[in-house]
Amino acid sequence: MPDALELLKTRRSLKPMEMTSPGPSADELDTILTIGSRVPDHGKLSPWRFIVFEGDGRARAGEIFAKIFAQKNPQATPDQIEKERTRFSQAPLVIAVVSKTVEHFKVPAWEQELSAGASAMNIVHAATALGYVCDWVTGWMAFDRDAMDALGLAPNEKIAGFIHIGKATKTIEDRPRPPLNEIVTRF
Repeated sequence: MPDALELLKTRRSLKPMEMTSPGPSADELDTILTIGSRVPDHGKLSPWRFIVFEGDGRARAGEIFAKIFAQKNPQATPDQIEKERTRFSQAPLVIAVVSKTVEHFKVPAWEQELSAGASAMNIVHAATALGYVCDWVTGWMAFDRDAMDALGLAPNEKIAGFIHIGKATKTIEDRPRPPLNEIVTRF
């Protein structure tokens, strides 16, 4: 397992199409999801939950996405529809982080949504620490109510992101990061 600070300094994203099997084992997935639930959570509301897409579940989700995409885009080409059908089949595992906000006298929705984002980042870090690569993405289906309904989301829920997890098929190059003097001010 890498040093924690080194992991945080060197974590990179890799596109799902550049991932391969194997994905996390059942025990590793439990570890990843447990770490995903260990985030700041004002009011102990657990304002997030996870949907795991693995095995045939990835293809079933793809069928849902292809059908909705084709209905909403009648001009779509067969290649575009196929792209939606295979969207979750590239990486061996996809985890949807679902943000579920509730009315609360003390905890605003924004704090609950930030907790879901922290959960997604913890999932990425846990998977990376276990030797996997990840890509945290959204896409149209994260914002489409019909897609959310088809995935079983309640009206008060939305997708914080889909985290694709697998093994790298290539070396990941870093991208430019902003210099601290451009993003830090001192008060």
